[in-house]
Amino acid sequence: DNFATIVKAVVNGRGVYTNIKNSINFLLSGNMAGILCVLLTSILGLSVPFAPVHLLFINLLTDSLPAIAIGVEPATGGLLDQKPRNPKEPILTRGLLGKIFAYGAIIAAAVMAAYFIGLRDSGADLAMTMAFSTLTLARLFHGFNCRGLPSIFRIGLTTNKASIGAFFAGVVLLAAVLFIPGLNTLFEVAPFTMKEIGLVVVLALLPTVVIQIYKVINDAVQASRRK
Repeated sequence: DNFATIVKAVVNGRGVYTNIKNSINFLLSGNMAGILCVLLTSILGLSVPFAPVHLLFINLLTDSLPAIAIGVEPATGGLLDQKPRNPKEPILTRGLLGKIFAYGAIIAAAVMAAYFIGLRDSGADLAMTMAFSTLTLARLFHGFNCRGLPSIFRIGLTTNKASIGAFFAGVVLLAAVLFIPGLNTLFEVAPFTMKEIGLVVVLALLPTVVIQIYKVINDAVQASRRK
């Protein structure tokens, strides 16, 4: 009995569909990074960068929280400016697949840098620990990249408090695994220095910095086209 609800329904529908695609982007690009790392070490004949328990931890705990947060991202006003999508269009479009591979490759480069630093400094155990830590933390940062097409500066860091909560919960879980006696043994974590922890943080943050710079440039290009 109120045609204004049609507009709200369109916004909600497009918002849900967008969040589904963003969640898929987050999950698959993160997994792509892990696959590329394992593939590269296999080709080079090096020790594996992750233990099975590391991948289980990432997929079951630290990945699920940001993905859920992305799923509750508020709908933006620009959704009504979009043209209606083709109902026959698949969710995994060519553009989305390209982003998944590109994001995965950027994260994988950072993880492999951490792996080779650990391998050089102390051997396979430290290399595995640094690769695991970098991949986990990089994927937590990556959750902010996948909240939408614009940069985080346009979306607003605090517009989705669930994403902030998911990030800090993931960081706490990672810290528990790395530093609590018993857990670090269970998760096959080698001891490492504050310098190496700092390298892990920097390398994990670097992919998000690169992606956000690209998004800022893309935002500026799109704004100039609209003028």
